[in-house]
Amino acid sequence: MLQDIRKSTQGTAAKIIIGLIVISFSLFGIQSILVGGGGSTVGEINGEEIDPVEVQQLVNMQKQRISAMLGANLDPAMLDDQRLSSQALQGIIKRTLLTQAATAMELAVSEQQIGSMVGNMAQFQQDGKFSPELYSRVLANAGFTPASFKKDLRQNLLVTQLLSGFAGSEFATPAELALNAKVSGEMRDVRYLTIPLENFVSNADIADSEITQYYNDNQALFFSQESIELDYIELSLDDVAEPVSETDLQQEYELEKNSYQYQTERRVSHIMFEPSSGESDDSVQARLDSVLAELAAGSDFAEVARNYSDDAGSASNGGDLGFTTGDTFPAEMEEVIGLLELGAVSDPVTIDGATHIIKLMSQREGEMASLDELRPELERRIQDRVARIALLRVVESLKDLVFNADDLSAPAAELELTVEHSEAVTRSHSQGLFSNASLLTAAFSEDVLEGGHNSDVIELGANNFVVLRVRKHHPSAVKPLKTVRNDIITRITDESSRAAVGVAAQAALHTLRAGGGVEAYANANGYQWQVELAADRSNLVIPSVILSRVFELPSLAPDQTLFDYVLSPEGDAQVFELARVTPGEFQVLNEDEKGKLLLEARGEHENLVDIEYQRSLRNQADITIL
Repeated sequence: MLQDIRKSTQGTAAKIIIGLIVISFSLFGIQSILVGGGGSTVGEINGEEIDPVEVQQLVNMQKQRISAMLGANLDPAMLDDQRLSSQALQGIIKRTLLTQAATAMELAVSEQQIGSMVGNMAQFQQDGKFSPELYSRVLANAGFTPASFKKDLRQNLLVTQLLSGFAGSEFATPAELALNAKVSGEMRDVRYLTIPLENFVSNADIADSEITQYYNDNQALFFSQESIELDYIELSLDDVAEPVSETDLQQEYELEKNSYQYQTERRVSHIMFEPSSGESDDSVQARLDSVLAELAAGSDFAEVARNYSDDAGSASNGGDLGFTTGDTFPAEMEEVIGLLELGAVSDPVTIDGATHIIKLMSQREGEMASLDELRPELERRIQDRVARIALLRVVESLKDLVFNADDLSAPAAELELTVEHSEAVTRSHSQGLFSNASLLTAAFSEDVLEGGHNSDVIELGANNFVVLRVRKHHPSAVKPLKTVRNDIITRITDESSRAAVGVAAQAALHTLRAGGGVEAYANANGYQWQVELAADRSNLVIPSVILSRVFELPSLAPDQTLFDYVLSPEGDAQVFELARVTPGEFQVLNEDEKGKLLLEARGEHENLVDIEYQRSLRNQADITIL
């Protein structure tokens, strides 16, 4: 269908319609089709507006997390904007309600707390110290500014304070602990024997008529997977890479010599003074004079920065700002740094309303490698840079050509590319190029599989593109009897053996319930048996299938026993006797067990309180989503 639409867009009428759409966009703005329309908010929570930028930021972050986690196995449907936007909105509502509640309770987080936390975050540290450059780069990559990050951090800390306060107010009563201990600390005496499947495996020949009958009765078990064979064109940088000329290489080397990597790097620290809300200039000057006096008296610069600097991010690290090559900080600050001698402290310098005292801590000179040493790296860099441009041009041409082409051969011939052919690919293909979820989605789409059209040119990752077309379709069908004959024989043999094991287990139960003992029955029939006294729910000796069933059974009356059996995944029958049940007692638990039980009880209470409190906030809130 899509291919038909593509072809129809070449007509005069279609072009007129498209022109009218373009005009309407220019008049009313494309924002009218985006989240929240053209306004500055997508809703309100108790009068507080929801910023659409915040919603989009959360959507982008979630997309990055999903893509990083799933990689090539990513299903494009998981990145649907509408679904992720809805999730982001719900997250914002939840956090905003909790933040509003924390603010109403006059909970607060100080700038010092935030600064200390930021300064100690491992992702912002380089060589064990806070790096402003790394801080800015990491935040930018995540879509944050320092201001928005601190706001987000402040909200998280407020919410944590609020919920921790509720959690800390919860406790478990002695009666609750006793009840929990009675169940979780319960112990059971178990005897069991194993009837192995291998004792009932028959080597007798299975008649052809039985095989045919099984095949006819169970054809749903023998369907082949639907598969397709594909024609495809794959494009990467290597496909368009060209040799690098010596002239280009020499020019790149000259640029490299002037790179910041080989310039002098200076490490600086600073003490910053910034007027707080309502603080007078005289007060700021008094603080500045006091610090200058301490430095003149020989006080340690780092210690003074920790005590007095208003830059919370660097103060916790003694004012350390890391290295600069002359373009990291504002020009006025770089000018001062360039004039400092090693170990010298600058006069106060005011930049953007804040006053700085700067100290040059260390410096290192860059060393330039020779052209021959850098040749492989520079060649690859130039080659990749040129190839990226060429690749994008080829990709754009390929998109145009395959848009209306009846197959891939003509576009490939015009662009001097090669059409590759795949083996059979299923919907759950898990190896090679076509294990990529995006390619599988496109290959099995209605447009490509049923319509017989070329796919779009699909970007798999940086500098890797694929366009594909179905060459041959193999629908799911019942496999011929001759290809599944051995499978049927195995199935009949296994089912017969498992049925025989079940009969043997029922016979064992009949004898045991009539008064026979597990030990005597096992010895008489050559089965292995075992007894486990005072087994708890975490017992590692009893097979897990028995343990689960044993603790599902009701408690026993005095002198009562229960018999039952379970089948293991391997097909063995585990026949067991539940001989005694001993309720748990809180007082007999050791300290570690008591502590664990107490934490579990508190955790259940905290979770319940958290759920009910948030439900209450939401029920009382005035929430409007536009």
